[in-house]
Amino acid sequence: MESDTERIRSEIRAFIVDSYLLGDESVKFADSDSFMSRGIIDSMGILELVAFLEQHFGITVIDDEMLPTNLDSVESLVGFIRGKSGC
Repeated sequence: MESDTERIRSEIRAFIVDSYLLGDESVKFADSDSFMSRGIIDSMGILELVAFLEQHFGITVIDDEMLPTNLDSVESLVGFIRGKSGC
């Protein structure tokens, strides 16, 4: 059975590929890669990402949490979501 962490990771990766890479699975990125540095997500894309997180994972992201340490990689997003949702 898939762990919560792996489920969250795969759902985030699927959203990133579908929404920002237009479904192009040939673009490879590590879980620790910075979305901003790699040019995967720009500052406007962060707002779409936050909306996805809130709707899909049932969390609320407050302004003070909109930081690269929380939102700029798959790895940071998994930790952030687990912390917010108590998974």
